[in-house]
Amino acid sequence: MDGTSTGFDTKWAAVKAAEALRYLGRHYPEGLASAALHEHEEAANRAALEGDREAYLEPLRDYCRAGRDEAVRIREAAA
Repeated sequence: MDGTSTGFDTKWAAVKAAEALRYLGRHYPEGLASAALHEHEEAANRAALEGDREAYLEPLRDYCRAGRDEAVRIREAAA
């Protein structure tokens, strides 16, 4: 079963979110605490509530990009 009455597979979504977190944690840990990530988390949550897989993946991609960009900014400022 998918975990919700809407047909959205919450287990699949949890795996995708965990992959995004692992990616940032492995490559850009400085970016994980950035407030810039919140808007992408909220967009992913909205897409999950709407039951739209593709719309869920796009904010996760944006989440990874924002975390990367923030980590690079932090690294450059420290250099």
